[in-house]
Amino acid sequence: MAEERIIKKYPNRRLYDTTQSCYITLNDVRDLVLAETPFKVIDRQSGEDITRSILLQIIMEQESGGYPLFSADILEQFIRNYSGATRKGFMEYMEQSVALFTQQQESMREQMHKVLAGTPMDAWLKVGEQNMQAWQKMQESILGSLQPKK
Repeated sequence: MAEERIIKKYPNRRLYDTTQSCYITLNDVRDLVLAETPFKVIDRQSGEDITRSILLQIIMEQESGGYPLFSADILEQFIRNYSGATRKGFMEYMEQSVALFTQQQESMREQMHKVLAGTPMDAWLKVGEQNMQAWQKMQESILGSLQPKK
């Protein structure tokens, strides 16, 4: 596993990659994410870990582009679920959903490599079945966490 890279954010809003000894952009940080390179962004003055803030900035930049991932309705749901009793359940749901999506993408990649082992329709049916089972487990978990404790 690669060593975690430390990026320092200076008061002038510039980001400095201490491993490469150079200034970088948000797009460079995005590239680190895509390459699955472990990193942490530290505020130079306070020493605070501001990685989440930088990642949110990257998402905001991407969302302001031509093809946003999140609709206004989805963003409103995020805001509504930020407080109250549903926060924990919503967070678990989002984590499990993203993990499931990533797992299914990997499964599809593997299936595409095995196309000669069976028909393409067979691969799609298996993935669909796995999807349904995973979604059912996730739904049961979320509903269970929202039930009042006795």
